[in-house]
Amino acid sequence: MGRRSGLSWFDFFPARYCILLLLIDVACCCHDDERSALLQIKVSFSINKSASQDPFAYYKVASWGERNCCSWDGVECNHNSGHVIGLDLASSYLHGSINSSSSLFQLVQLQKLDLSDNNFSFSQIPSRLGHDLTSLTYLNLSLSSFSGKVPPEISYLSKLSTLDLSSNLPPDPKMPSLKMVTFRSLVQNLTSIELLHLSSIEIDSTVPNTMVNLSSLTSLRLQTCKLKGQFPVGIFNLPNLEVLDLTDNYDLAGYFPDDLNKSSPLKILSLQATDFSGHLPSSIGNLRALNSLNIRSCNFYPYVPSSLSNLTQLTFLELSSFYDYTYLRDLPKIHTFSDQFSDSWSWFGKLTKLNHLALDTTHLKGDLPCSLANLTQLLLLDLNQNEITGEIPCCLASLKQLLKLRLGHNQMTGEIPSCLMQLTQLTLLDLRFNNLQGTIPRSLFQLKNLEYIYLHSNNLSGSVELDEFSKFEKLRGLRLSLNNFSVKIKAGFNAISAKLEVLGLGSCNLMEFPEFLKHTNALEDLDLSDNNLQGQIPKWMWNSTGETLRFLNLSVNQLTGFEESPVIVPWHGLYSLQLDSNMLGGSLPIPSPLISYYSVSNNEYAGEIPAAFCNTWPLCILDLSNNNLNGEIPQCFENLRFLQILKLQNNSFHGDIPQIGLKRCLWLRGIDMSYNQLQGKLPRSIANCSKLMFLNLGNNQISDTFPSWLGVLQNFKVLILQSNAFHGTIGKPTSSHEFPELSIIDLSYNDISGILPCSYIENWNAMKSVDASEQIYVQSMFFFGGTYQETFYYDYRITAFSKGIELAYLKTPYLMRLIDLSSNRFEGEIPGNIGNLRGLSLLNLSNNTLTGLIPLSLGNLNALETLDLSQNQLSGKIPSNLQQLTFLAYFNVSNNRLYGPIPEGHQFDTFQEDMYHGNSGLCGKPLSNKCDNSDKATPQTTIEQEEDSGIELELDRFVVLLGVVAGLIVGVVGGNIWTAKKHDWLVDKFSRRRRQAKRTRQRREQRPWSY
Repeated sequence: MGRRSGLSWFDFFPARYCILLLLIDVACCCHDDERSALLQIKVSFSINKSASQDPFAYYKVASWGERNCCSWDGVECNHNSGHVIGLDLASSYLHGSINSSSSLFQLVQLQKLDLSDNNFSFSQIPSRLGHDLTSLTYLNLSLSSFSGKVPPEISYLSKLSTLDLSSNLPPDPKMPSLKMVTFRSLVQNLTSIELLHLSSIEIDSTVPNTMVNLSSLTSLRLQTCKLKGQFPVGIFNLPNLEVLDLTDNYDLAGYFPDDLNKSSPLKILSLQATDFSGHLPSSIGNLRALNSLNIRSCNFYPYVPSSLSNLTQLTFLELSSFYDYTYLRDLPKIHTFSDQFSDSWSWFGKLTKLNHLALDTTHLKGDLPCSLANLTQLLLLDLNQNEITGEIPCCLASLKQLLKLRLGHNQMTGEIPSCLMQLTQLTLLDLRFNNLQGTIPRSLFQLKNLEYIYLHSNNLSGSVELDEFSKFEKLRGLRLSLNNFSVKIKAGFNAISAKLEVLGLGSCNLMEFPEFLKHTNALEDLDLSDNNLQGQIPKWMWNSTGETLRFLNLSVNQLTGFEESPVIVPWHGLYSLQLDSNMLGGSLPIPSPLISYYSVSNNEYAGEIPAAFCNTWPLCILDLSNNNLNGEIPQCFENLRFLQILKLQNNSFHGDIPQIGLKRCLWLRGIDMSYNQLQGKLPRSIANCSKLMFLNLGNNQISDTFPSWLGVLQNFKVLILQSNAFHGTIGKPTSSHEFPELSIIDLSYNDISGILPCSYIENWNAMKSVDASEQIYVQSMFFFGGTYQETFYYDYRITAFSKGIELAYLKTPYLMRLIDLSSNRFEGEIPGNIGNLRGLSLLNLSNNTLTGLIPLSLGNLNALETLDLSQNQLSGKIPSNLQQLTFLAYFNVSNNRLYGPIPEGHQFDTFQEDMYHGNSGLCGKPLSNKCDNSDKATPQTTIEQEEDSGIELELDRFVVLLGVVAGLIVGVVGGNIWTAKKHDWLVDKFSRRRRQAKRTRQRREQRPWSY
């Protein structure tokens, strides 16, 4: 018994169990060399909690140090061999770099390596990964701040089933990026790949067709990779593909196949912001496993098949802005999405699992259908920027889970219904830019969860007590601008909400700056435009918001300056500054380096543009128009790579125009430098600005030839070069594809000679159309705003001599087609092909030396409103078919050599006598010279008219020959008198324009922008 009592517990186990435990102990102990390698990895990195973004991140290597490394956190060993086969250091706060000498490459048995969500200091991915770790089947280096080129040796890892190199952010021009130059070879070698995620890597190539052979592929994410070319359509039908994300590859074209498989396992499909086009096939209804579909901002035809209702597993649906009307101009008539709105929207009610429905900017029309009330799980309903009419229906109150309701930018009428108070979970209510009337209902203030309230740009009336909104304790955004009510602020009122970020009180009859702004500490976006604010901007404004404010609009007030007049804009982080139409003077305040939108038009600023403006690298819009600025435009403007709008008109700038677009010009859309004193030549670098659509350099002193090199710009619409010193002949285009979108060209008051540009006229296809358009004005669209962005339309202004007077258009009409070549030295005949420009609304060829007949083809210009052929040497009769131009409101053929009867009827009965002066051979109304029987116009065919015109032309030439001798005698005296009169007339014309420009600078327009 004493012997037995000395036994240990191990003595009671059979021998076979002792052997088994010994084997387990050996198998679970890692190799010393690998343990040593892991410890070297541990000490090679520093620990920084900001290196990982995952909220559940922790310091995994903290426990490393015990003898058996197979028990360490993140380490996996093979139970038989003891070799390390898995290393998971994801979200471990690691900070440092991995170089080629790292002990990581001693772990040659590794099959899984996860280093995601750390910070490797923009070091390169070492090429030894592909050479030494050839057993890898899983490699995840995502979200870990690598840069440089992805080593081509990665493609050697042919056993990979998972490869994730995704970055966490899109490429930033200021930050090092990760690039891949071996995409094709990578795809060819990874034949067993199941998950391939390369988002935000700069691939900049096409998608290889060999990818359709990756039959094991389950997830493909290539978001923001600068992909281009045609996407292989066969990828859609890969048998195991569940996730396909191609978001934000703007140059990647593609289309849906017509035969999408019924057995497709596809669950997530995102083509947002790609160049995919064509139609949505009915077979899209076969993707019954789909729970997320995003085709926002594509170019698909405006037709949504009802088979989409088969996708009953959908929880996320984005169809917003999924086509562009510009692509539909030449298409045959097809059913549009808007056609279905009132008739076929009931099928949306079948998608009962939807929690996200976004159909903004899809041209929806009609009343809101109550079938939407079936979507009781909806968290977001976005119908912004459509053409929805009628009242807001109370059936929407059934959406009890709704958090965000966006109905802005529509045509809805009636009052804000009180039934919306049933949406108790609502955090965002967006009803902006509608035609809503009445007062703000009291029930609105019962929605205690509201964080954003956007009611601006409606017809709401009454009086609003601002302190009422203090009931919303979570309020972060409030916009009430542009209604018909007055906002009252009680004395002593301190603040609405401590969280307030957005405040819009434009056009609210405010008389002074709201003093409760002194107590804000989070305000980012402030709009106090179009009020009655006077005097100086108080210093407490930037003391309280100087660190937080990003967007400020104080336009259309009576402000005279800043208190203490800072040299630099006192808001250090400001992105957008609008001070238009005030009485601000002195030097231009220097913006912060972060400024994107700087607009101070219609003020009294003087002096030169500070060179510091060139340090504002993100500057998109710069509007200094209608001030008293002078000096030269800084040459460093060529460095403003993100510039989209440049408006410097109506100042006194001189010198040469900077080489805009010399280095990079991807975004520039509009340039207006008219009414200055600029000299030199037009910079050829402007041809690099591929998106340019508007160029106005009128009323300067530029001396150059016609800029035919601008013809390469395929979006170019408006060219105004009037009143300069352009000279020489225009010549012929080098191809038939030049200036295809040109709609307005004004070369008047220059010194251009030669014949009219008939070859260019043949290219001006945009002027050949008179079709109606949904677009009203030539505009550029931008997105500005803080937490919740605003859609902003920037207008282009022009001045044209229309209907005999100078007209200023604050917004250029989209359908305007204008040719003004007047007051040059053009000669020869008017080309007949000008009659092909059937969309032309204004044609001015006056004050040249044109000869020959008025072409009969001008009778085809059915949209013509102004026709000025005066001050030329035209001969023959006025074609009688011009009387069919029923829109013609101004017709001037004075001071030519025309004869015969003036056409009668229609618009010709409204033209005054002075429109025909200087043509001694003309007769008929409204002249006192009556036509005899032989002169009376009789119906003739076009051929007969042309024959008569040919005879008349020969007679004209004979008369001219007879008058040569007499002309030599009287020409010296008469020519000098005529030239002197012409000179006096032109001087008076220029003086009148300069006086008008001065008055324009002094006159503050009521509102210089539009939404």
